[in-house]
Amino acid sequence: MTIKDVSDNLSYVGNLLYGSYETLLTSEIKGKSIPSHVAIIMDGNRRFAKKHGLAQYYGHFRGANTTEKVLDWSFDIGVKQLTVYAFSTENFGRSEEEKNRLFELIGLKFDELCDDERTHERRMRVRALGNTSLLPSSLKASIKHAEELTRNYDGVYLNVALAYGGRQELVDTARELASKVKNGELSVDDIDEETISSHLYPSTGSVPYVDLIIRTGGDERLSNFLPWQANGNECAAYFCAPFWPEFRKIDLLRAIRTYQTREHERNKNTVIRIVRLLGYYGKVEAEDVIRISASLINIPKNEVTKILRELAYHDVMLQNMIKW
Repeated sequence: MTIKDVSDNLSYVGNLLYGSYETLLTSEIKGKSIPSHVAIIMDGNRRFAKKHGLAQYYGHFRGANTTEKVLDWSFDIGVKQLTVYAFSTENFGRSEEEKNRLFELIGLKFDELCDDERTHERRMRVRALGNTSLLPSSLKASIKHAEELTRNYDGVYLNVALAYGGRQELVDTARELASKVKNGELSVDDIDEETISSHLYPSTGSVPYVDLIIRTGGDERLSNFLPWQANGNECAAYFCAPFWPEFRKIDLLRAIRTYQTREHERNKNTVIRIVRLLGYYGKVEAEDVIRISASLINIPKNEVTKILRELAYHDVMLQNMIKW
């Protein structure tokens, strides 16, 4: 057997194992809550290129291809909103050559989205988040075309963070609200969380709270990304080692599994509190727990039932307390 034969056999086994693991993960998340809004910090393009001895642009190019795959995986799974961190305000400090090539690549991808039949089949609305006035005119034209072309779509949403900084977003929002108060368009007493949310990026309508935030490249920090939308919802966070061009479907599935585990624990704690509260008044009716859980945080009946049976199995006192 030659070295090539050994290599081919190892590659075959690797692909077989990967396929089996992907199938297992898919089955594990199926039938459970899928995060409605996923935000991704796509980190590691330049380090990926350096690792392989290639030009930085190649890393961004491979990263853009990964983004396209993740769009398919996410929307096919059932995600409704996907927000990707493409270019931060801090990135303006990079070399002119890198910025120009990156802006050219991003503009090309916006143009491709307009022509891609999947955009229209999914009725995918495309929006840019950030201070887009800082971007070159050619990129702004591509963004404007994509936004106008998809402005009436409401199937799924792709939000691209460009010239974006979380703190700057809050500063811009505060300035806009202050201006409206000064001009008599808004009363200070009317400013609440909903008012602030509605004045965040983009100008065409703010994005909803984030359910799951993913960061690639090994760093465990959120880099000033969507501070209001992510922290306000206490969203789940998933940090993984692969550089963005290396990100695979199994990495996305693992992230969603992490979200589901966190949601299950949060739901479980809510159900426990409801059971204990009802317990003060005597026998706990399972139907009452299901009804209250659904009204408080919209937990599906089958999940509440599963949690109740799990609690009853591990706690004799709760088992005697719950009436089915």
